[in-house]
Amino acid sequence: METKQPQPEIFEIRLQGHLDTRWASWFDGLTITQTEDGETILTGSVADQAALHGLLKKVRDLGLPLLSINPINP
Repeated sequence: METKQPQPEIFEIRLQGHLDTRWASWFDGLTITQTEDGETILTGSVADQAALHGLLKKVRDLGLPLLSINPINP
């Protein structure tokens, strides 16, 4: 019986405040985009739910308010 490995999902995580792009490696290579209205968008592939929770822990540790988490359909 063959078990399928879950495919990584792409997520968009919106934060209130600007996060410098130098933090990209800390966020496992997610793309960091700063918006004109003072938000930061982290976008990229997340291996599984455990990895997503790890990213959210990092967001918490930075103290930036979390605005939303959205899965992006490929």
